[in-house]
Amino acid sequence: MPAPPLTTAQIATAVAAHTVPPDLAPDFEGARLSAVLIVLADGVDGAEVLLTRRSMHLNNHKGEVSFPGGRLDPGETYVQAALREAYEEVGLNPELVAIVGQLHPIGTWVSKSWIMPIVASIVAPLPLTGRTSEVDRVLWVPLHDLTQPGTFREEWWHTAAGERPIFFFELDDETVWGATARMLHQLLRVAHGVDGDEPPAL
Repeated sequence: MPAPPLTTAQIATAVAAHTVPPDLAPDFEGARLSAVLIVLADGVDGAEVLLTRRSMHLNNHKGEVSFPGGRLDPGETYVQAALREAYEEVGLNPELVAIVGQLHPIGTWVSKSWIMPIVASIVAPLPLTGRTSEVDRVLWVPLHDLTQPGTFREEWWHTAAGERPIFFFELDDETVWGATARMLHQLLRVAHGVDGDEPPAL
């Protein structure tokens, strides 16, 4: 009999126990500090995660599925930036959000971003909508769906930094890939107690 889907509380406990060195710094020149908010809430099929789809008219990453997030403003912490971006993009009230921890930051060679994944929870999946021209869809995805057969796949791409594994999650009507897929992959590993380091990002 398959195990029941994980709850937000179970994942929050695993993330809180997951140690990330507090003084991690980018390991490449010219890194742009960024943060994303990985918001979890319990739905009918266990914990769900908040994702957005970027608008097609954007110059970069158009149409891609991502977490709310962006660059740090001067003087901001990663948590402050993640909460601000989530409010600006989808109207998520920071007062409803409980920060539970963070994952290992992701360095992207293509955009030169150093992305800190801040994991948080809210009581229930809210009916949020995009508040800026950058977001054209908001969706809640059960994490259990991401672990089903045929959903996850991996490709190896040749880049200037060498051969890199690229992750994909094939949803019913969206494909999640790139840095967002890598952070989801890391979240699932932490939630399910899988040891080992993530491969380097693209």
